[in-house]
Parts: sequence; C-alpha cells; structure tokens
Amino acid sequence: MKLFLNSIPVQVKKMGKAKDFLEYDVIINGGNKNIYVGMLVGDVLINNASLDQLDRMFNLMARKRLQKLKSITFTVDDRKSVKHFVKQRFKIIKAGGGVVTKRDQILMIYRLNKWDLPKGKLDKDEDWAEGAVREVQEECNIKVKLKDRICATWHSYSMNGKKILKQTTWFVMECKDDSAMKPQISEDIHAVEWKQGDELTTALFNTYPSVKYVIERFFAMPGEIKEADKVKSR
Repeated sequence: MKLFLNSIPVQVKKMGKAKDFLEYDVIINGGNKNIYVGMLVGDVLINNASLDQLDRMFNLMARKRLQKLKSITFTVDDRKSVKHFVKQRFKIIKAGGGVVTKRDQILMIYRLNKWDLPKGKLDKDEDWAEGAVREVQEECNIKVKLKDRICATWHSYSMNGKKILKQTTWFVMECKDDSAMKPQISEDIHAVEWKQGDELTTALFNTYPSVKYVIERFFAMPGEIKEADKVKSR
C-alpha cells in the first residue's frame, strides 16, 4: 500500500522489516506520545507505532503542511489491521490511469500548474482497466492499447470537509493514434505533451511524489522503454 498524505509518502511496514536505520534522518519510538512538528524532518521512522499514534499522525499531516518532512514510515505488529484501519478513516474513491508510451516517449498532462499523468475516477461498477483506458483517452483525446498493470497508489485529500482516499491503479498503455491529441479543458488540463530524456527529467521536478513513484515503477518493469538512466526523478 503506497499512501500519500498531503503529497508526503507514507509507508507501513511489519516490525523488523525496516532494518536499515541509516536511511532515516529521525527515528522515534512508538511509545513516545509527545511527537512535535519540529521532530518531523527529512525521512522519519516511527518504530512500533500503535493505531492511536497512526490516527494522531494522520490528523496532524492532514491539518498542517509539514514542509520539512520528506517521508514517514511506520512499523507495526499487524500490518493487515492497519490497512483496514486506514481504509475505515476515509471515503474510498477508485480511479485508473496510465503511463502512455510512443516509442521512447511518455505522455504527460499539465494540470493545476503541475505535470501529471492522465487518470480519473472510475464509473460505478467499472472495471479498473476499462476505466483507466477511458479516462486516458478522454483526457488526452487519443487512442491507446492496454498493456500491463504497473502498481496502485493511495492519495489522500479533503473535499467539502470529508476525508477522501483515492485508490488509483496504473497501467502501461501504448499509443495507437494521437493525430487529434488535445487537452480536456473541462478537467483543467491545459497541455498534453510527449516527454523523453531531459524533457522528462525537467517535468519530474514539477510533479507529485506519487507520479514520480509510478514512473519509477514503470521503468523497473522488464521489457519497457529504458530511459531510466537519463531520468533523475528524485
């Protein structure tokens, strides 16, 4: 479960899995109930966290922009119960999106002053893959061929006072026809462009952590286009 709260990457691992403590800037014992904003700097590990502690930290991250926090990892005894706990706190919205390729290029959209990947909310009872293809084709006015599943991401935000958790499943898609390609203005998309090499690297400096994660997972897939050495997404 790759979760993003206010665009900050959140991971929940089973106790004992976070073995390389040198990769964290701050390590906090789960028994410490007095966690302050000033402690949340860089990559933070909260070891042996309780459900109550997760609840308090999620509320804090939802209320405040923690600009110095790069990522946060929780280790827990029962990862399955934590996953259920997280889902119970939010209204779940299902979405689908794609990494669309054309030779060695990737299609990106420009929305809300950020480069993004095409994606959108699924219709009721719509299949993940079917919805992802429909949303990509609508947002970019292209035709695509569905290929492999990449991963799923979970992104949190608030709407009308409600806590929303958007579950997005991502697929690789091959462009079959982009002769009429144009942005879907009604969805606040102002540009649709093919990116590769340095152009892709530049776009990733102005995107979301979740998009970087999806593209990194895409490049890690066997048999896909390999511009990975040229793309420095971190």
